[in-house]
Amino acid sequence: MARRGRPAHAAALGVLLVVATAGVAACGTEARAVCGVIVDSTSYADPATSRTDVTSKLPAFARECDWIGFAAVTGSSESSTCRQDPVPIAATRAENPNDNPVVEERVREHRGTEVLPRAVKLFDCPPEGEGSDVLGALRYLVKQLSAQRQPDKAHQIIVFSDLINNRGELDINRLDLAESAQQQKIKELRDARLLPDLTGYAVIVHGFLREKTSNPDRFPLLESFWREAFEASGASPVDLL
Repeated sequence: MARRGRPAHAAALGVLLVVATAGVAACGTEARAVCGVIVDSTSYADPATSRTDVTSKLPAFARECDWIGFAAVTGSSESSTCRQDPVPIAATRAENPNDNPVVEERVREHRGTEVLPRAVKLFDCPPEGEGSDVLGALRYLVKQLSAQRQPDKAHQIIVFSDLINNRGELDINRLDLAESAQQQKIKELRDARLLPDLTGYAVIVHGFLREKTSNPDRFPLLESFWREAFEASGASPVDLL
């Protein structure tokens, strides 16, 4: 005897289940961000709270990334020999040809375990000259990220540093913080191509002016300077924490 067809409501339910399952698969393999991590190995690295910031904040940040590059703040950040290789977190097409979300998460979890150890190693870079070259670290990181940029992905950078740049053309400790002087310094840095191109990047800084209590009157003015400097570089949004 011929098999009777399914009732209309059952067929409709089957279609909904297929659509729902497809949605889960798509969500499981959707593109995440191209990311960068900067770790300050100068005096910022001394307090235990700096290392705690990295171990507590970086894992959640990394989960939103498809690829992560690294840079260290030293006395000579761009030419530093203290490097860590980037971590490609997302599964490749060869590793996950069917966009299976279970495979994707398995690859991500495995690769994600490499991120924190590499970042923590940057705390212990050997001394390279005096001072702290934060802008150099940003420029070096952006060079890495530029090769990975994709229009359909977010781009974000997490910085573990007090941003006390005191090398080269920017010495925060001697910076004239009058509004006109701040604007002039930012223009000088931009004209000299010392500001990195952060167009399209979200930036979050942990440990900003960690020792701000030593000179509290300068804190809001330095915060204003760095916000304008990041804005001039194209970054948005910017969080200084």
